[in-house]
Amino acid sequence: MGALGAIARHLDAVIGPGAMLLYPLYASMRAIESPSTLDDQQWLTYWVLYSFITLFELSCWKILQWLPFWPYVKLLFCMWLVLPIFNGAAYIYENFVRKYVKVGSHVSSNYSEGQRRVLQMMSLDARKSVERYIEKYGPDSFDRIVKAAEKEAKKHY
Repeated sequence: MGALGAIARHLDAVIGPGAMLLYPLYASMRAIESPSTLDDQQWLTYWVLYSFITLFELSCWKILQWLPFWPYVKLLFCMWLVLPIFNGAAYIYENFVRKYVKVGSHVSSNYSEGQRRVLQMMSLDARKSVERYIEKYGPDSFDRIVKAAEKEAKKHY
């Protein structure tokens, strides 16, 4: 059990850098090159959460050094954030962060209340496209599209 025991005791040091840094670095570079924004969200959120974990560790290192299981908890949490089967970082963003942080969510007061509500639910890129559409075709055309989408959604429920 000597070699296996040593590996088990230092599992975080063996797997940690690859799972917490190398794979996310590789996946982030692939996300930059891909046309989809979904992977960008996953990896940007991962790096924000990883930064918070690192800041937590730096701030609380005196306490954490007394917790022998901390490196394993960190490893498991980071693997949940990273592994594509879980996409934990995207899950945290969608279910916690997005509800409370609305960066760039200001919508011009030139729109009706209903239009502002619809625009606030969109991503920044989608909102910009819709605003260009409204400028080109007018607010009434946008209202017609929203009503048609609502009608279509009601059909399916």
